[in-house]
Amino acid sequence: MVKPSKSTTKQPSVLPDPIASIADVQNLEDTRRIAIDKVGIKSIRHPVRVKDRSRGEQHTIANFNMYVYLPHNFKGTHMSRFVEILNARETEITVESFKGMLPEMIEKLNSEAGNIEMTFPYFVNKAAPVSGVKSLMDYEVTFIGEINKTGACMTLKVVVPVTSLCPCSKKISDYGAHNQRSHVTVSARIAKGPHFLWIEDIIDLVESVASCQLYGLLKRPDEKYVTERAYDNPKFVEDMVRDTAHLLDQDKRISHYVVESENFESIHNHSAYAMIERDKTRK
Repeated sequence: MVKPSKSTTKQPSVLPDPIASIADVQNLEDTRRIAIDKVGIKSIRHPVRVKDRSRGEQHTIANFNMYVYLPHNFKGTHMSRFVEILNARETEITVESFKGMLPEMIEKLNSEAGNIEMTFPYFVNKAAPVSGVKSLMDYEVTFIGEINKTGACMTLKVVVPVTSLCPCSKKISDYGAHNQRSHVTVSARIAKGPHFLWIEDIIDLVESVASCQLYGLLKRPDEKYVTERAYDNPKFVEDMVRDTAHLLDQDKRISHYVVESENFESIHNHSAYAMIERDKTRK
């Protein structure tokens, strides 16, 4: 019986890295010399947890857009790293962890500037004005984080649906006046320093200047109230943005804002629109 001879070939002590042998096309040089202002991923959903003024916190689902600046000499960016950054956080992303994602993103993507947008429905439990019956109202909220060589900044954007009643229609009509549902959008950049801006602060501010605010559920006495309230408080689209801007000017927590109002006209097949933008750091 012949014994099998032992092999003298040495086995490698370390297995080869399978990733190292795969071409990294994104890192190839691009010769067109055209930089890209924003490149990344859009509409990826992730659970978030946000502060709620009345209940402490609220759990919801957000859509994320994540972008970085791409220098002219790189062919592409590494899209998978955006998802890795998002999933490296806890199961639910908070505003605090959202802020921390900005510097991490530009570091991992080897970029000098970046932008993250987190959009989610936010719910407020509102009591009807007469009956007091409670119901949920939803508002679209977006946190926008931007970072570049000069630093980072945060913007809170809230879309507030309200009622507006036309002053002209009230003035020229023997009875009645046409009204419409309006979306007032406030994008407020938070000033540097220990400032905190509740989502409800923006909602309250806008609803205070509208012809009337909206409610999820109304009984007949409530419906009478909101109809008469709007009639007694007519507002043009111009009035909506001016009155909102006047209150934003007085809020020291806000350094820059954009206020927009779109009135979905009930007697026209188009919307009325107005916008005011102010940088309060420029005197």
